[in-house]
Amino acid sequence: MKNSKKPYLFGKTVVITGASSGIGKAAAEAFAQEGADLVLAARGEEALNETAEICRKSGVEVMAVPTDMSSPEEVYRLAEEAVKINGRIDCWVNNAGVLAFGKFEEIPIEVTDQIIKTNLLGYLHAAHAVLPVFKRQKKGILINNISIGGWMPAPYGTAYTASKFGIRGMVETLQGEVSDFPDIHICAMYQGFQKSSGIEHAANYSGIKLSTPPPSFDPRELAASMVKTAKNPEQAVYPDWSSVVFKNLYELFPGPIRSISSAALRMVMKKSGNEENTSGNILGPSVGNMKINGKTLLPSPSKALKVAGAGAMGILAIGLLSLSLLKARK
Repeated sequence: MKNSKKPYLFGKTVVITGASSGIGKAAAEAFAQEGADLVLAARGEEALNETAEICRKSGVEVMAVPTDMSSPEEVYRLAEEAVKINGRIDCWVNNAGVLAFGKFEEIPIEVTDQIIKTNLLGYLHAAHAVLPVFKRQKKGILINNISIGGWMPAPYGTAYTASKFGIRGMVETLQGEVSDFPDIHICAMYQGFQKSSGIEHAANYSGIKLSTPPPSFDPRELAASMVKTAKNPEQAVYPDWSSVVFKNLYELFPGPIRSISSAALRMVMKKSGNEENTSGNILGPSVGNMKINGKTLLPSPSKALKVAGAGAMGILAIGLLSLSLLKARK
């Protein structure tokens, strides 16, 4: 006799923002495979509908709602539409985000402003729209895709870093506010670099041809972590080894890491300068590669290289720690 038990998320209503490509698209597919009914949001309607069609093949109900997360009115409408499916919202995945690289003063101020509006205000708008629903239900999960950028700065990505630090502050404050609701969870994902198409949509004023540096990870693995978090909520989730290593290293050596990473990128920028400036998807919907995966600086590493990379990072961490202890003894 076949096991007829339905998946844990079967029939749950899950909202996913930034679902037209990259991590959001991977998350949509992962939740659909778990039987969740989806409400997908992004600015680009055509690409959003393509994601919706893929998810419907899993036999779930899918609603595509074109939404600009920087507009509170559109976000409130998104929440209202989501409730119409099953009369509730069980999980909301804050994922829509944009980024720009380049010297801060050379990036147009309207681009900087929009990064803050989309990333930070967009997450705040979503929380403001869904928390009343959660409290009415006395249950709900808000998953916030922050990345390791919430703990350490991205060199020459000032507005992006400011938004990510702000989101972490939002999350930790809200965790306190809902502490009297045991079944409402505010969760944060602090993952490392992703092989996502998002890098190809970024605004670029650096002159460098952008691609994801190593170590980088498959967005589908992050999507699986989001599904796992929806089933078993945790306040902070580190889906891969690199995010833990980089976070701990930065806590030990913030100054040197800021200086070295910025100097390295500055050197590359001086030798490049061939790429034309672009506002990417900051001021309008993403175009081009709307798949899950994007360009990486190096080919995908084998398992052996991944292990070697982890070992190298561990040795580096031990070396830096030993050096700091020696200096402290002098």
